[in-house]
Amino acid sequence: MTKRRLYWAFIVVIMAAASACSPAAEPTATPTATATVTPTATITPSPTVTPTATLTPTPTLTPTATLTPTATWTPSVTPTPSITPQPTVGFTFDNWQRVEVPASLRGDITTPLIVFANSNDRTTITNISTPSPENNQLIVYYVTPGQPNSRTPIITLDSSTGSQIFPAPNGSGLAYMRLDGLYMLNLRVGLGGRIAAMPSLAQRGINSLPAWSPDASQIAVTLDTGYALDIFLYDSQGSGRVNLSNSGAYDFYPVWSPNGRYIAFVSDRLTCPTWTPGEADACDALIDPQPEGGTVFVYDFQRDTLNQVGDVYTTEPVRWINNRQFVIAGGDQLDLLNPQRQLYLADVDRFIPRRVVAAGDEDSLYLADAWTRDGSLVFFQRATTNTTDLVLMTVNGTIVRERRDDLVFPRFGMSAAWSPDGTRLAIGGVGGVCPYGVRVVDTNFDFIARGNPPPSMCNPQYAPNGRFVAFTGVNPRVDGRVDLYSASPSGFDAVNLTSDLRGQIIFLGWVGGSSP
Repeated sequence: MTKRRLYWAFIVVIMAAASACSPAAEPTATPTATATVTPTATITPSPTVTPTATLTPTPTLTPTATLTPTATWTPSVTPTPSITPQPTVGFTFDNWQRVEVPASLRGDITTPLIVFANSNDRTTITNISTPSPENNQLIVYYVTPGQPNSRTPIITLDSSTGSQIFPAPNGSGLAYMRLDGLYMLNLRVGLGGRIAAMPSLAQRGINSLPAWSPDASQIAVTLDTGYALDIFLYDSQGSGRVNLSNSGAYDFYPVWSPNGRYIAFVSDRLTCPTWTPGEADACDALIDPQPEGGTVFVYDFQRDTLNQVGDVYTTEPVRWINNRQFVIAGGDQLDLLNPQRQLYLADVDRFIPRRVVAAGDEDSLYLADAWTRDGSLVFFQRATTNTTDLVLMTVNGTIVRERRDDLVFPRFGMSAAWSPDGTRLAIGGVGGVCPYGVRVVDTNFDFIARGNPPPSMCNPQYAPNGRFVAFTGVNPRVDGRVDLYSASPSGFDAVNLTSDLRGQIIFLGWVGGSSP
């Protein structure tokens, strides 16, 4: 290429560049699409929507931080009013009362005596035809069997006490309820007083009765501890008390062994170690149902040990049949749709209950059982869906004999007692429903006595030495009058001990004496 051509080419390039920068070229630059449209600049979806920044569900809802039920409502730490502890019963010995006790009753009572109460609101009325106010008196008597003239009044109470009178086995103590609490009378010194200011023996719905030690030195009482029940031992001198069970669970139904070495009671501690809020494994009174029964424990005073007796559930106290053996009534009798009651025999050597049942009879209810003192025989009322009969059976489940037609009692309407030597069995009714006269049988279930009423036989009990049997009898010929009787071990020679008393007779049991 010549120099001239190069020169003109260079000129052309220069002119083209100049034309691109001159004002005449502005229309090609005016669209500025970037400035008017620029969707990224005007819409900017990320800054305006940003769901993560505007919703942020985790910081705004945070249910764990705002509700925190554990932190704001913790009944185990801060009890609400519905589980506020109930008032407890503190120790007291007040409302003292001096009682004149005959000298013959101040020491050991060597001959068994019968204890009964007579509620007669007309005791002070000398002329029946003269209107006089009622006195509401209830008098407790001791009487020698077969000797109605030996009646000795011990103490006069208000009739509101009713049958809530508990004599000590040896006769030297008496406990009783008044409207303002539980009282104790020491007959050795003739002094009584209130030991517990409580309106009722039914604590937290459980009617656990006081239980005297055999020597009457202590009495076991079930009391409310704020959240549950404990068993306290009160000294008969009124000097103090000791919390025997002290567990935080429901402990109730104390029963002493005949020799006083052991005390058995029922507790729910296997299912609920404690009802005290805030303690480990505590039950919640707002959620968990209040117990109506439990399993059996036995405290050994000599060894200072507490033993669990299997896992049989029961809703009633155990019954000692001798110093080593006791009976547990298993099952829940309070279940109206499916009531249960089985018999278990346990001893203090192994504390393993063994069921006593006839072969193939596992579903029957064994009611009102009475045991010989050696534990070899048991008599009971067997109830099924369709039948109710009386059965005499060995402890191994062998049926000695059954009766269904000649001794018919309503379900839960029979009571029976063995003589201490195990040769006689007295059978009667309960609560005034006593269709038969004196009925006493032997170990073969053959009748020894088979009298006709009056009197009928209710709630028979043998004396500790076995020389008498006492019972209440209903006389339908005298407006259903109830009297107290004593008879020979075979049921003969019955003597009315209360024929000259008016009002209601309450048979409380035997005191004093010793076993044969």
